[in-house]
Amino acid sequence: MSERPPISPRSPRAALEPEQVPPPPRRSERARNPFVVFGNAVFTIILLLMIGAGSVYFYGKQKIEAPGPLREDKIVNIPSRAGMTDIADILQREGVIDNNRWAFIGSVFALKARSELKPGEYLFSKNASLRDVIGTIVEGKVVQHALTIPEGLTSEQIVARLSENDIFSGSVRELPREGTLLPETYKFPRGTPREQVISRMQQAQKRVVTEIWERRNLDTPIRTPDQLVTLASIIEKETGKADERSRVAAVFVNRLRQKIKLQSDPTIIYGLVGGKGTLGRPIKRSEIQQPSPYNTYVIDGLPPGPIANPGRASLEAAANPARTRDLFFVADGTGGHAFSDTYDQHQKNVAKLRTMEKQIQNDTVEPADEPPPAAAVPFDANNPTASTAKPAPAKKPPRSAAPARQGAAQSTVAPVVQQ
Repeated sequence: MSERPPISPRSPRAALEPEQVPPPPRRSERARNPFVVFGNAVFTIILLLMIGAGSVYFYGKQKIEAPGPLREDKIVNIPSRAGMTDIADILQREGVIDNNRWAFIGSVFALKARSELKPGEYLFSKNASLRDVIGTIVEGKVVQHALTIPEGLTSEQIVARLSENDIFSGSVRELPREGTLLPETYKFPRGTPREQVISRMQQAQKRVVTEIWERRNLDTPIRTPDQLVTLASIIEKETGKADERSRVAAVFVNRLRQKIKLQSDPTIIYGLVGGKGTLGRPIKRSEIQQPSPYNTYVIDGLPPGPIANPGRASLEAAANPARTRDLFFVADGTGGHAFSDTYDQHQKNVAKLRTMEKQIQNDTVEPADEPPPAAAVPFDANNPTASTAKPAPAKKPPRSAAPARQGAAQSTVAPVVQQ
């Protein structure tokens, strides 16, 4: 039987006092190692940084993808050589981003896009986020401006239009050769050099002419692509109606086959004013027989070059004209033309036009108290236009009664002697 230690009697006061706690164990030498202390500090710092980075990432992601302040789509121009801070100021001023431009700058760094920001004119959509805004600038999605060149303009007129358009930059050093520009609708960003615009139009014209030339009607008396463009330019100036082009082309092709002078008024005008395009007044009778390399009343066959820049439709008509025997056409008073294959029928069409014109003038001119009788003019077989007296000057007729295209084929109003 083991012996228990003797119980020492304690006083009540001593019994209430706590027993002495043994001292804590001494720290090991390893725990006090400076490398361990340094490692613990580094780990703590890394942990705090990760927590901070996560918070920044979460906040930044929300900020980058949050809807922007734009209330409607807006076009903003970012000039060349604008830095990141300049771009931020422009976007802030235009209301594309909010007043905290540092959010934009921070987003640019976060998306690694600082060196990829491009100048230009951009369309920012309504409520575009910072990611959308930066993506638009980085991808260079500049606004494309439409430029429409109507068919039948001369090269000089086209260059004048480009010079007046402030979308483009630079100047045109040399006037393009007539007929080498394709009238069409093009799209260019602001600041495109005018020389580049001309070059693109020339390339488009070459491509279209080559394509049409390869599938032309081989029976036509057109021997070269240049002649095709020349004929198409005359067709372009003679009619603006799409359904008439191939028939107008047939008239000229039939005349070329039969070696009849083309007698096209627009060629007279081009011989008189060149690339200016318009005469600004009716053709005088003395000018009809005035010698000119382009006057098809005087020369045989086609003129030496185009008189305008024809569109695709006129080129198609010149390459594949309608199969008709027509040799004449004259305005019908409704914006179109009346075609005929004999001179007798052509004279009737001319007389019909004159009657219609006279009726329009009678309807628009107030009658005088005692209108003087019209002087009798003898009929001249060589000049059907003189078979009726010229009416007195009248007020401008209603638009609906006027010819649809100024300078349209009046050539076949005058007589054509078949050879």
